[in-house]
Formats: sequence, C-alpha cells, structure tokens
Amino acid sequence: MRDSQKAPATSSVRAIALYLPQFHPVPENDEWWGPGFTEWTNVAKARPLFRGHVQPHIPRDLGFYDLRLAEVREEQADLAQRAGIEAFCYWHYWFGNGRRILERPFSEVLTSGSPGISFCLGWANETWTGIWHGATDRILAAQTYPGDEDDRRHFEAIVPAFRDDRYLKVDGRPVFYVYKPAQLPDAAKFVDDWQAMAVRAGLPGLYLVAGLGSEYRRFAEDGFDGGFFTRLPYVRPKGRQLKTRFRRKVLHHPLVRPFAAEPLVPEMPAPPDARLFPCVIPNWDNTPRSGRNGVVLTGSTPERFRTHVRRAKEVLETYPPGERLLWLKSWNEWAEGNYLEPDLEYGNARLDVLRDELVGR
Repeated sequence: MRDSQKAPATSSVRAIALYLPQFHPVPENDEWWGPGFTEWTNVAKARPLFRGHVQPHIPRDLGFYDLRLAEVREEQADLAQRAGIEAFCYWHYWFGNGRRILERPFSEVLTSGSPGISFCLGWANETWTGIWHGATDRILAAQTYPGDEDDRRHFEAIVPAFRDDRYLKVDGRPVFYVYKPAQLPDAAKFVDDWQAMAVRAGLPGLYLVAGLGSEYRRFAEDGFDGGFFTRLPYVRPKGRQLKTRFRRKVLHHPLVRPFAAEPLVPEMPAPPDARLFPCVIPNWDNTPRSGRNGVVLTGSTPERFRTHVRRAKEVLETYPPGERLLWLKSWNEWAEGNYLEPDLEYGNARLDVLRDELVGR
C-alpha cells in the first residue's frame, strides 16, 4: 500500500479531477436497478457494438473497488498526487429538502481527515432519470429548489467541508462548482445569497465556478468567478451525415466520432472580470450505460490527451498563479468511458502524461 501522505508532485497548474463518489451499494440503487448495483455492474457487462469498438474497459491497479474502503481512497489519492493532480472535485448531490445520495465516501473523507489530497465540491444539480439505462421517462430523483430556507440548510450542511484545511481555495475562498446554473431559479440571487452566507460564517467568501453550455453563458454577469465548458472533444467527419443517420435510426448504431487530435477552442472569449477555465476530457464511451444510444469517441489515445493538456497549460499561463485551475473530466466515470485511473488497455499512460506535462519527469 502506498502512502498518500507523501509530499505530492507540485505544478504551477492547479489540476482538479471531477470525482464520482459512487461504486458502493446504496438503497436507492438497490431499489431502482437491483440489489448491490453500482456502476461496475454496467462496466463489467459492456460489449463491443461495432468493429474496432473496445469494450469492456477493465480497471487495472485498483480493480473493481468499493469506495466504502478507506484503503481504496488512499490509493486513488496517491495515484492522483503522483500525476500532479492537486484536488478531487467530489460530486455532491442535494435534491432539495435535505435529500442527499452517494454522500458516504466524501463524508468519511471529511470526518477521517484522510486522504490528504485537497478537495472541493461540485453540486450536481440535475434531476436523475433512467435515460442512461433505457428508461428515458422514469424520474428517479427530482432536483428541486424549495427556497431560501432550503438554501440555508444546504449551505450549513457543507460549511464544515469549506472549513477543512484540505479544501481547495483561491485567495482563501473555498472553490464551489455548480454544474447547471441555468436550472437555478435565479443564478444571480444564488451567487449573492451564498456569498453572504459564507461571509456570515466567517469565510472570506466563496470562489464560485459555473458549468457552461449552450443554455448558460452569462456566468460573469451573474457574479460567478469563473466557468468552464465540458464539451466532448470530437471532430465531425465531413460528408458522412446521411451514413451516420442511417446507422443510428435503422441499425441502432451508437454515435461514433473521432477524438479530436487538437484541442477545441471555446466559442466565447473570457470576460475581463471572470475566468474561462480549460476542461480536458481524456476519453469517452458511455455505451456501458446507454448501449446503442450512447456516444463513442474513438482514438482517444494518451498522446492525443497530451496535446489537450499542453494547450490548457498555455491558456492558464496568462492567469494569476492562484487561478490557474485546470479541470479534468473525469477521474473515475467508468460507465461513461471517461476516466484517468489505470486500465488494462493503456495502463498508467494517461496519468504519466499528466505527470510529464504538469510536473516533469
């Protein structure tokens, strides 16, 4: 067992990996999908759906782990820190009226004081449906916004994390990521209210980061400190629209796109009073979840990942040192084929790329 309390590799870039706190049984998943269900259930049963399709993707160093085990969380932290990753951004679920899911791994990280890797929280404010499992119209857990009192309860539930010495901060302000600000009843009011609650709690405020997309780009006007896109890095082959449409509609073929060899440039410039951060996606294949309705990015090699990391570093070099936040999607979204953890296909290669590019050999 490695010791994750060793001094981590350091970098001028502050790399943050989005982290799924799943991979352990919970009553909700037992009810929805059967006893003992975790994402490993879908990962292990995945099969190739076309010629050249690599499935299943099998974890190497960590195996089919259970996040209730502290030893697993220590191993993850050690792998990440050796690669120059500063923090995990744990997905945090608050559906309103105090309803939470998958909180156990992070709660144990917080109360135990281990592992020592830095962390922040990302509020996954989205209704859970059965869309990824072939039940499009099935509502599993509705995201609600009951009002000011619920906001206060939400803030009070996570302020102990903000006060933890390991919590990722920018100029002393805890970083908090909101996945879908467009779905908030009033994003600007959310920012004002949460900043006020942070100050009343004795914090110097929060460093609020917004998830961006076609439905939401006004993060600077609403008061967020920064934002980033999580757009899949693919290129659209020319002259193949009809063939692709036929495969999808008639043959029920997953949507296949080649992984972009060069990074995609966001379609909007960074506003002067907020930061537009790069987000690097190493791979993607969510057919383990959604089968032939999935999306597959082919050719997502470690070396193509390297070009994206290098471009992200170039962007961040223009930012003040404390705000050079590189968002990595994701650390362990195995059922999306979107992960950095070692697998049987490439081993440790993607983490080696990060280490080389962020901290040197």
